[in-house]
Amino acid sequence: MISYLILSAIIGLVIGALARLALPGRDPMGLSATMLVGLAGSIAASVVYAALFHRDGGGFLLSVLFATAIVYLIRRSRGGSLAEPGRDPRARAWR
Repeated sequence: MISYLILSAIIGLVIGALARLALPGRDPMGLSATMLVGLAGSIAASVVYAALFHRDGGGFLLSVLFATAIVYLIRRSRGGSLAEPGRDPRARAWR
C-alpha cells in the first residue's frame, strides 16, 4: 500500500510537470501543487475514459491533457491567460 502511494505521487509529479511545461510562461506552483494537479488530471482522465468507453484506464497522454486543462484553469482563476500565469497569491506587494 505504501509503495502504491509513493508510486502514485511520483507519477502525479511527472504528469503535473509535463502539464506545466505544456503551457508557456512560468507558474508559481510548488512541488506539492504540481503533484496534486497531476493526480487530479489522472483521476479526471480515467473517470472520463471509463464513462465514454466503459473500460478502465485513461492513458498517459489523456492524463497530461487533463492536467494541462487544470493548470490553465488555475491560471485563469489568478487572472492570467494562456501565456501569462497571473499573479502569485503568495507574493506580497511592496509598499
